[in-house]
Amino acid sequence: MDDWETPEDVRLSPRERLALLEIEANLRQDRRLAHRMHAAARRMVDRRGTRSRRGVWLPLSVLLLLVASAFTAVVGARTLQPAPLWCFALLWPLTLIQGFRLLCRITRRARPGRRFTRWL
Repeated sequence: MDDWETPEDVRLSPRERLALLEIEANLRQDRRLAHRMHAAARRMVDRRGTRSRRGVWLPLSVLLLLVASAFTAVVGARTLQPAPLWCFALLWPLTLIQGFRLLCRITRRARPGRRFTRWL
């Protein structure tokens, strides 16, 4: 099929071809449109599986950090040894930071009439 044919085998007139070429040239010069189109194509690639696998790691890390923090806090409180207390002191800020990142992700993806994310 020729570039100027439509699926119904209708040809464009020379004037219509010229108008179409001008429109395409103007669209190619629009950098903001090109950026948006590239970003949309990248999101479509992400939706095919990359984002879904990547999106699991943050909630999992928050959960593991929370369990490790609780464990070190309990062990440190029961034994009064400095090592578990220092481990808790190092783990707890990381847990809060990751939890804040998770909260930001949940609220950023919130849409009206829908639950926050697919896993919450």
